[in-house]
Amino acid sequence: MARRFINDLAEHESVDEIFLVVDKQLRTNRNGNLYLQLRLSDKSGALAAMMWNANQRIFSSFEAGEYLRVQGTTQIYNSRLQLIVSRIEVVPDDQIDESEFTTLDQSRVERLQARLADILRDLEDPHLRSLAESFLGDENFMSRFVRAPAGISNHHAYLGGLLHHVVDLLELVLVVTPRYPDLDQDLLLVGAFLHDIGKVDELTFERDLGYSDAGQLIGHLVIGVEILSAKIQEAEALIGERFPPELALALKHMIVSHHGQYEFGSPKLPMTLEALALHHLDNLDAKLHSVLEIVKNEVGGDTSWTAYQPGLGRKIYRGNRE
Repeated sequence: MARRFINDLAEHESVDEIFLVVDKQLRTNRNGNLYLQLRLSDKSGALAAMMWNANQRIFSSFEAGEYLRVQGTTQIYNSRLQLIVSRIEVVPDDQIDESEFTTLDQSRVERLQARLADILRDLEDPHLRSLAESFLGDENFMSRFVRAPAGISNHHAYLGGLLHHVVDLLELVLVVTPRYPDLDQDLLLVGAFLHDIGKVDELTFERDLGYSDAGQLIGHLVIGVEILSAKIQEAEALIGERFPPELALALKHMIVSHHGQYEFGSPKLPMTLEALALHHLDNLDAKLHSVLEIVKNEVGGDTSWTAYQPGLGRKIYRGNRE
């Protein structure tokens, strides 16, 4: 029987499928009884799941990042599809077809990586081109960069999500900069490439997504500046001359200010044209991706509106969008 993916499921369906466990928590309800709260995924999306009358033995029988055969029934809760689980069983890795759990297949990753290299190797500024080459030629860095997610719960939260987000952002820069000739296109392109590089070390993504110790303690903005400082030295050796200090400062400012507001974790507000443009373009790509995922994955019934989205502070009007 062909596999049914998460985005194929509807309400009141019996389910008997294998899923990747993204997250697990053992919680207590108002009556003091334990229940298991899971986040399950496959290549089509993610699904919340609940197992009532759970216990510590069941909770300890598997880890996030393992595969489970899950049996249960779907239902709608707060306009979202969820799975009420009756039985779970750990599935060995050698019985898994990993292509069923990868949002971006290898050919898509390769196309995105090729596009990234084409854009960066077409830079006119020799210092910025040498800096970009110091990243592109670093196999260890690139192997992590093309695999990393852009987050663990918000936008592009899947393996390869960072690459996907960055290439889309570079394409936005190429569209916008001809309309605003005062923007330094090369600088903005490299800033867009670098803005989230710290996530290769902030996040863990061997299978399940999480935060490293460095991610918890200092975060991707600080990590990103550290990575950039080391690569600037490599670029200087590559080109045989000093990297312009004002250019290094502009790039570091773009990394630390791209969140745009203090309350969003930005230690500095954007104070250059390129930093301001980067913030808004980054926010545009992240927000649209998040909203499209909400519209695609939420089960709406007869209403043209999604449920209230706390992260966005609003409902989203879908109209008759399929």
